Amino acid sequence: MSTYYFLPTRNVFGEGSVQEAGTLAKTLNVKKILIVTDAFLAKSGMADNVAKIYQEAGIDVHIFGGAEPNPTDKNVAAGIECYREHGCNGIVSLGGGSSHDCAKGIGLVAANGGNIRDYEGVDKSSNDMIPLMAINTTAGTASEITRFCIITDTERKVKMAIVDWRVTPQISINDPELMVGMPPSLTAATGMDALTHAIEAYVSTMANPLTDAAALQAIKMITQYLPKAVANGEYMKARDNMAYAQYLAGIAFNNASLGYVHAMAHQLGGFYNLPHGVCNAILLPYVESFNLIGNLNRFRDIAEAMGEKVAGLSTDEAAVRAIAAIRRLSKQVGIPADLKSLGVKPEDFAIMAENAKKDVCQLTNPRKATKEQVIELYRQAYEGEGAL
Repeated sequence: MSTYYFLPTRNVFGEGSVQEAGTLAKTLNVKKILIVTDAFLAKSGMADNVAKIYQEAGIDVHIFGGAEPNPTDKNVAAGIECYREHGCNGIVSLGGGSSHDCAKGIGLVAANGGNIRDYEGVDKSSNDMIPLMAINTTAGTASEITRFCIITDTERKVKMAIVDWRVTPQISINDPELMVGMPPSLTAATGMDALTHAIEAYVSTMANPLTDAAALQAIKMITQYLPKAVANGEYMKARDNMAYAQYLAGIAFNNASLGYVHAMAHQLGGFYNLPHGVCNAILLPYVESFNLIGNLNRFRDIAEAMGEKVAGLSTDEAAVRAIAAIRRLSKQVGIPADLKSLGVKPEDFAIMAENAKKDVCQLTNPRKATKEQVIELYRQAYEGEGAL
């Protein structure tokens, strides 16, 4: 069986690296770009500052600030209209996962036609993507480098998982200076999202030596630097290392895929428009407790990567330490304790579980789950019960 490995063509890191955006864009032969971002970045001046970099390189710019948290099919439709109305031939996403996913959706439909719902699933497009560059302002989703695009279908209240190699941005920029303004709560949520990516990729049934190396290094770096970035957002070493860590986690899950944490979190986002990283963080210890028997050796490795002392312990004992480490880090950075506190309703568990079992991310979970077992995982996370 063949193994495929997906990555953007060019990836730029470092303080001040955003200043190279205009020069890089010229290599894509674009004349006018649509900057896809959220309302905050559009109003705060960051989008205007980035636009100037492109304008100084001789590239015309229009800013679309309609990427909402958990971007929807309606956001994508509005963006496509804006793209066509202003005669753009390239896209730049500026922000976190919401901006990147919205931009991918716009580019996908602009290149292929139809509706974004037509592309739910794996590799549904047929035409090459229009030029796409991603400038990252958070350290968590890694959407700036992945073939994943998550868009909410507002009619079904479902987050559609669109997995298509053509939506991978050609160029990504991770400039930690753009991440300094993230508040502690967003830093924590996006960081725990990255941890979830790394852990789910490491225990995925599609894991391979390349993804293993990236995942384990990401887990180590997140454990070490996320608390520091939450404590002091101006500590540039922590910001820089979190940018690398989330990127490594992105490499891992972009190629090994994910599991039931994401499959279940997508439903929480679709039903309640909740923050994706927070949902992942709350679900993570419960789903991984369920997964333990699927690959105890891998959870022993995770425990060690998170700083647990596992020498002299049995494989079972060491594996359990991974769950304890996840819980400790989540609490340390201020993640809410349960789904109840987020306004989730138990009467929705059944339909969410049914939808989670249809989500493409669950296909690579290390343990198969029935609908009843998924409902039980939602219930445990709702009550905030012990993970074991």
